[in-house]
Amino acid sequence: MISKTAKRGLTVLLALAAALPAAPASAGTVSAGTVSAGTVSAGTASAGPVPPRPASPATAPLVPGIPLTPLHPWQLDTPDQALLPHVYEPSAAEDAIEPMEAPPGVDALIEYVPVGEVVTKAAAPACTKSAGPYQRQAERWLGRPVDGRQSAADCKAIRAFQKKQGIRPAIGFAGPVTWARMRWISARENPNGARDCPTRAYRLACVDLSRQLMWVQKGEKVLLGPVPIRTGRAGYGTRPGWHRVYWKHKNHWSSLYNTPMPYSQFFSGGQAFHAIYGNVYSPPGSRGCVNMRLTDARALWKTLLKGDRVYAWGRKPGT
Repeated sequence: MISKTAKRGLTVLLALAAALPAAPASAGTVSAGTVSAGTVSAGTASAGPVPPRPASPATAPLVPGIPLTPLHPWQLDTPDQALLPHVYEPSAAEDAIEPMEAPPGVDALIEYVPVGEVVTKAAAPACTKSAGPYQRQAERWLGRPVDGRQSAADCKAIRAFQKKQGIRPAIGFAGPVTWARMRWISARENPNGARDCPTRAYRLACVDLSRQLMWVQKGEKVLLGPVPIRTGRAGYGTRPGWHRVYWKHKNHWSSLYNTPMPYSQFFSGGQAFHAIYGNVYSPPGSRGCVNMRLTDARALWKTLLKGDRVYAWGRKPGT
C-alpha cells in the first residue's frame, strides 16, 4: 500500500515535471535512427548524443524565489472546469456554507527568479546582476534609462520598489510579480483610463487580459477593483468578447479534476471567475477560467448578479 503522503509526493513530482519545458534540441544531437550497430551516420561528429546546451537566462524557466517547502496541494496549479458544468439551483442550506479560507501566506508576493537566484538564507540577499524578463518595463516605470541591461543603479531602484511592496526576495530581479504589481499600481486610480472596457449604464465586469486585471464598473463608477487575475495559458485562452454570468455556484467542485473552485461565476461555457488556493501570479496560467485570490473572488461574488455582463479583451502575455 502507498501511503497518502507518498501519493501526494508523487502527485507533486508529476505536476512539477509536467510544468518544466522540454529541453531544446541541440544542433548536434543525434536523432533516433541515425545510430545502428555502433555505426554513426554520415555527418555526425561522434557516436554519442550531444547533450543539449544550457538554457540562456532569457529562456530559462523561473521558479519561486523563496523555497516553498514542504509542498502542499494548494501550492499546485488548480485545474479549471473545461466543459459545461451541470447547472442547478443551489439550496439555501448549500449557499449558507462558506468555502474554506486560504492558507496563510498563499497570497504572498513571491517573485519568480532563475534557479540560481533562489534565496535560501535568512540573511539579507545580495542584489542580482541578472536582467529580468521585464527589465525594460521596470526601468521605464521607475524612470530609469531604458536599455534592458541590469546596472547597480537599476537593481537598487527595483529592489527599493520590491521592499516597499513586500515582494520577496527583494534582490532587484524584474520578474513577473514585480511587473504585475507595477501594472496594478498604475491602474488602481483609473483602471479604464484607456477606455478599452465599454461604458454602460448596467454593471459590467471588465477583464483586461493584457494587464491581467479585472474590475466591475457601472457607468463611470468603479464598483470593485482593479484586482489581479490569472487567465488562460497558451492553448487554453480565456475567450475575449461579450459574455453573461449565467450561473453562480459558491461551493463549486470540478468533477473533471476533483478540485474546488470557490465562488464560481460562470460566464462562457466552462469558463468562470473563481478563487484558487494557490498564488494568482503563478505561471503559466489557468485552463481558461479567470483565477482570483479568495478575498477578491468573495467580493466579486457579492458584486455580480446572475445575468450581469462580462467583457474581456486583449491577450495574456506569453500566449
